Order: sequence, then C-alpha cells, then structure tokens
Amino acid sequence: MKLKKNDKIQIMSGKDKGRKGKIEKVFSSKNQVLVPGVNIYKKHARARGQNQGGIIDIAKPIAIAKVALICPKCKKPTRVGYRLGEKTKQRICRKCQEVI
Repeated sequence: MKLKKNDKIQIMSGKDKGRKGKIEKVFSSKNQVLVPGVNIYKKHARARGQNQGGIIDIAKPIAIAKVALICPKCKKPTRVGYRLGEKTKQRICRKCQEVI
C-alpha cells in the first residue's frame, strides 16, 4: 500500500473528479481509502430510541486506483515510487524525485 493516513490526495476519476482531501482511514485489504467530504451518499435512517430518523450523508471508501497523492514539494498529483537507503525504504515523488 503506497498511500497512508493523513496523505493529501486528489480524486482522478468519478463523480468527485478534481476534488482534494486528506486520507482519514486506509482499508488495505480492499485497496480503498476513506476521505471525508468525498464520495458522499445518502442513507435513509429510521428513528431508534433518542435518535431521530431522516436522511443522513455518509462518506464511503473510494478505490486507490481513482486517487493520486499530492506531492508536498511540487504540489502536483503524482505516483509514488520508492528509494532504498542503507537501512530504510523511502517514498518518493515520481515527478520531482523528492522524499515524501
């Protein structure tokens, strides 16, 4: 998984194309990420106890293939590469070759 929590991303396809956000949660087994305010769907909820019923907005996970990491240095959406150091493996921007 090349994307991590708190990475800034841009949506590259779908109904939210062009929108930007920060990853809140990563589902590595499903290859999906949860970004607040993106991929919003409506859910009709019934009243239960003290909770009121109504229409609720829910953010659903989005596929990794539809998002691109925004490089903090060049501020462009990019792919993630790796550079092997002597003891560490670092993520790098494929456009500007800077460490993310």
